[in-house]
Amino acid sequence: MLTVHRRIHSGEKPFECTVCSKRFTKSYDLVRHSRIHSREKPYKCHLCDKAFSQSGTIITHMRVHTGDKPYKCSLCNKSFTQSSHLHLHTRRVHMNRRPHECRYCGKLFKISFELKQHVRIHTGAKPYSCRHCSDRFSQPGQLKRHLLKSHNEGTWLTCNICHKKFSHSGNLKEHLRRHEGVKPYVCCECPESFYSADALRRHHLVHSDVKHFGCGSRGKYFKNKAYIVKHFKRCSK
Repeated sequence: MLTVHRRIHSGEKPFECTVCSKRFTKSYDLVRHSRIHSREKPYKCHLCDKAFSQSGTIITHMRVHTGDKPYKCSLCNKSFTQSSHLHLHTRRVHMNRRPHECRYCGKLFKISFELKQHVRIHTGAKPYSCRHCSDRFSQPGQLKRHLLKSHNEGTWLTCNICHKKFSHSGNLKEHLRRHEGVKPYVCCECPESFYSADALRRHHLVHSDVKHFGCGSRGKYFKNKAYIVKHFKRCSK
């Protein structure tokens, strides 16, 4: 254990993945990482057909069946199955700070991962490839929808009211709220409420003076996405 601990300070990573050359300080970390390439999922849920590559993931998954959501937001009382989801929710919904800026267009983001995904619009990078055909995608959600529609791989999520199909559980949940008329995302500055966190984030622009959308060539910034689209049309002329 002392030897492993010393690697934290020395930066030594003696265990290397033979597929992608990524290195690790612990052998077990390499074993877990290798399952990304082998697609091995040894941890199976006994209540549904889902399987997972890590033991910690199936523990979290079981909360889907039990309904346990131990992590609660102190600002809106929304509950989550994972602490990381609560942390992400707090930053995306309740914080206005956007420290991550796109070097191509100046758009600002609250989370570095959102910036990383956005930059692919400018670079054209498509790191997610289909294992059945030559198609590639810039976002994992796009690949998931492609696998469902083109190769019948995965499971469609169906609305039990109108039978509309969805590829992501979050989209189905928002859709069901519309049937029920439930708007759980409430603005803290006015009485408006919304079906989704995305709609609430867009609404927050009304109350904010921050201009998230920027033109790199002219140095102009705009509060609303529609305004910068118009600006780009003028720029191109």
